Amino acid sequence: QVLLVESGGGLVQAGGSLRLSCAASGLTFNNLAWGWFRQAPGAEREFVTGISLYGGHIYYAENLKGRFTISRDNAKSSVNLQMNSLKPEDTAVYFCAARHVGFDASIATIPIDYDYWGQGTQVTVSS
Repeated sequence: QVLLVESGGGLVQAGGSLRLSCAASGLTFNNLAWGWFRQAPGAEREFVTGISLYGGHIYYAENLKGRFTISRDNAKSSVNLQMNSLKPEDTAVYFCAARHVGFDASIATIPIDYDYWGQGTQVTVSS
């Protein structure tokens, strides 16, 4: 059974930081590319960042560059999202997603391109 479990969400004041993690089980981690998405109430799910199979490609949503950092730990079968200088508009449910790839391809930025999803973790940034 494939399972992606996010953790690390919570309530933080504006300007603060959070680190999200996504642990994978039931998957061969070393043939997966990863992404983080978020969805605010009443909004569509939007791309946050992604990392390719070997980490050779990393891509961030334009408005998040410099504040968010994605990383992957193949030994732990996990992918992380460090979020700094958080703003109230970052409030959303954050989802990790994975997709099978055969090479260090460029990043997919739309949800339909991903094969597996976590259940999401709530991030709330107070002003």
